[in-house]
Amino acid sequence: MSADLNELLAPTIADLGLELIGIEFSPNAGGSLLRVYIDEPERGVTIDDCERVSREVSALLDVNDPVAGRYTLEVSSPGLERPLFTLEHFARFVGESAKVTVNLPLDGRRRFQGRIVAVEGDRIVVDQDGTPVAIAHANVAKAHLVPDYVALGLAPARPEGGKGGKPAARKKKS
Repeated sequence: MSADLNELLAPTIADLGLELIGIEFSPNAGGSLLRVYIDEPERGVTIDDCERVSREVSALLDVNDPVAGRYTLEVSSPGLERPLFTLEHFARFVGESAKVTVNLPLDGRRRFQGRIVAVEGDRIVVDQDGTPVAIAHANVAKAHLVPDYVALGLAPARPEGGKGGKPAARKKKS
């Protein structure tokens, strides 16, 4: 379904001067969620961009009716924890940290987190605790960047050797 929706929506979003990053569809009994990620690499995405895309995409979906049942449309910027949908996305962010969840386990694992080392053909290579792990793109269920909030200045640095948090309680001397 995602490929068909990408094909339907990408030209309209491009006509608005934006890029379609990807689409997530979360089916639910009470109503599904259709999330459309957009980007404008030079200046970023504004609320106005999201509103314009939402209006255009909503009209397009009403006319073509590609999604069965009730759903909520959400248009979003990729944000700091940017989702990675294509091999090109992974290649663009080589050297950055990512979380990758796979459909079929590799060596007994379904979740990987580490630096994206390379994209080789249809495989993404992630450094998992010092070991390179090659993951077939077709096996990726979900992936997103893991920003370094400390380096971005969005989180306090932890004290050296400590885990942060409150200092241990001290007993008063009597």
